[in-house]
This record gives sequence, C-alpha cells and structure tokens, in this order.
Amino acid sequence: MKSRDTKPASKVQGEGDYDAARRHRQDVERFVEENDTEELAREAQPDSRAEADELEKAEAEGRSRSADPGSAGSAAAPDPGKKPEKPDPR
Repeated sequence: MKSRDTKPASKVQGEGDYDAARRHRQDVERFVEENDTEELAREAQPDSRAEADELEKAEAEGRSRSADPGSAGSAAAPDPGKKPEKPDPR
C-alpha cells in the first residue's frame, strides 16, 4: 500500500506550467498597455549601417550555434524582415 506522505502532483502539465504562462501573458499585456511599443521599436533600430552590420553578424553567429534547422522538432520560421538571397548567377 502506498504512503500518503508522497509529494503533491506537479502543476507542470505537458511542456509548460499554466500558472507561469498566465503570469507571463498578463505581464506582456500590461507592458503593451503601459508603453509605446512603436516608439520603443524606433529607439531599438541601429543608428548606423555599421551598427546594423555588427548586429547582423552577431545574429548570424548566434544562429550558427543553434540546433540544426533541419533536425526533428526544430522548425525555423522565416524572418519576415530579411530580404531573400539572390541566386548565384553561375
């Protein structure tokens, strides 16, 4: 017979915690309500082409360290702001 002194069941369900997800959603909603997100986006833009190049290089380096986009369970979404690469003219 099992002892009743076992730990209570975890609130984690599947791959996430519903309470944590709810708190996160509430925090995001509050942030959007209290801040001018369009202005924050403008402020976050690079100040020069050199800074933009530096950010792109850092992003490429970070992506090179991530899991293989072709591996199972990894679906790399296309970047809507990225211009499509031109085909090689050869």
